[in-house]
Amino acid sequence: MSFSRNDIQRLSTILSEAAKAEILPRFNRLRAGAVRMKTSAIDLVTDADEAAERVISAGLLRAFPGAVVIGEEAAAADPALLDALDSAELAFVVDPIDGTRNFAAGMPLFGVMAAATIRGEIVAGVIHDPLGRNTAMALRDGGAWLQDEDGQAQPLRVAEPADDAAQMDGFVGITYLPEPLRSRVAGNLSRLRSPANLRCAAHEYRMAAAGHCQVLLYHKLMPWDHAPGWLIHREAGGHSAHFDGTPYRPTRRDGGLLCAPDEASWRVAHAALLGAPTPA
Repeated sequence: MSFSRNDIQRLSTILSEAAKAEILPRFNRLRAGAVRMKTSAIDLVTDADEAAERVISAGLLRAFPGAVVIGEEAAAADPALLDALDSAELAFVVDPIDGTRNFAAGMPLFGVMAAATIRGEIVAGVIHDPLGRNTAMALRDGGAWLQDEDGQAQPLRVAEPADDAAQMDGFVGITYLPEPLRSRVAGNLSRLRSPANLRCAAHEYRMAAAGHCQVLLYHKLMPWDHAPGWLIHREAGGHSAHFDGTPYRPTRRDGGLLCAPDEASWRVAHAALLGAPTPA
């Protein structure tokens, strides 16, 4: 089984149409009670997340009969859904709104993400920006590109490699890092030229794939948050691995993930961020 350019265009259209129908009409218009906590005050769900996921799931099942669809909100209600990811002939992982905290706060930094997998291997990734009205896409061994709503596309390419962490910009997520690793990475942030966090992996991956930063670091690895961006970054020429150097797999949810322009840059970033803290 394979996933074609026609297939990824259908996937992209399903995401963008759901965003137009269910997400954008609610942006800055969420009513009282439309935002709820899931596991904590920083883990939110809105009416827009749930409505968009329903529309996306239904669209995927119409377009790809027999596929397994694993949405973030559906999996929150039934974590066993994730068990099908490794063996399903064709599966989709869907994040209806990545950056829900930003969306709920009226901040225009959120995206709609989905990846297609075949027997656990990521074969397509899509990150749609509803406000920018364009979509980053990648096919395994088929390249990565940014496409606007009129179909015009331009290739994506990661930044030039850097041999010094002080010349690297990056997005570093420390929220879910366990101690003492969290304190170590926080103490090492000054080793990068410009560390930041957008609270939105969708835009962070897009920026890295387009060459606007060198480093991404994450710990919590839910597949809908990382499978689409990982493939787009990879197909744009980037290198990534878990903190122990092993290849990323969407079925693994721990072990961290570090992305850089190439393997040499990855090693520099790994030493800088995960090594011993800079002396005070």
